[in-house]
Amino acid sequence: MDLVFVGICAALFVVAALYASVGHGGASGYLAVLSLTTYGAMESAWLKQHAWCLNLVVAAIAFWHFHRAGHHIPKLTIPFIAASIPFAMLGGYLLVDGAIYDLLLSICLVAAAWRLFTIRTTDVIVEGVPEWRVATPVGGAIGLASGVIGVGGGIFLSPVLLLKKWATPKSAAATSALFIWLNSLAGLGGATLSGQLILDIDTLLPFVVTVLVGGFVGSRYGADVAPQKMIRRLLVVVLLVAATKRIYELLF
Repeated sequence: MDLVFVGICAALFVVAALYASVGHGGASGYLAVLSLTTYGAMESAWLKQHAWCLNLVVAAIAFWHFHRAGHHIPKLTIPFIAASIPFAMLGGYLLVDGAIYDLLLSICLVAAAWRLFTIRTTDVIVEGVPEWRVATPVGGAIGLASGVIGVGGGIFLSPVLLLKKWATPKSAAATSALFIWLNSLAGLGGATLSGQLILDIDTLLPFVVTVLVGGFVGSRYGADVAPQKMIRRLLVVVLLVAATKRIYELLF
């Protein structure tokens, strides 16, 4: 195992720990890390599928920690995932690229990060769980975007839940973790149905071990130690990392 590979694993560990602390799987971060290495030369389907696999590991650990700590609200989660799963599978089936789309996405991520950063403590009071007619279109749209891009959707869902005052930061983390896990599985299912599944097990296994440890450390901190305000700030960092990755791809 050469030093470059060790460096990649170290970066994946940091990404997994950071993202898991807010209930995310880390796919956008993994894509950023891999894109900056020789793996960046791999086709987009390869990158998406390996990021989804790592998502499955980290999101599962994150959900377990946040659920065990009592932060999961099923009636908040169910409407979003019911609509997202079929659309995430559709997105995984499709093969879509586009610079304009990446630019708009980056702008949205930065805007969401700024809005969350400027929220005052008195602004985070939860107003209630959204009705199905409101939640399902949101879940479906995020599911489709997740399948197309190769992420689990947490970078979209968490800001919506907080900005709409539908959840506390830790409840949003629990919902996002389950949402991400199911969307990642659906994306892999769509890739399989379309004959695009390309998994390199020899490369994937050491990555899985790395993010498993990072995800455990990060989600344990987020669920049991970090205050709600800290989770919101960590989410801002996650959103900016995701936006930076997409902007870098546009410029270079």
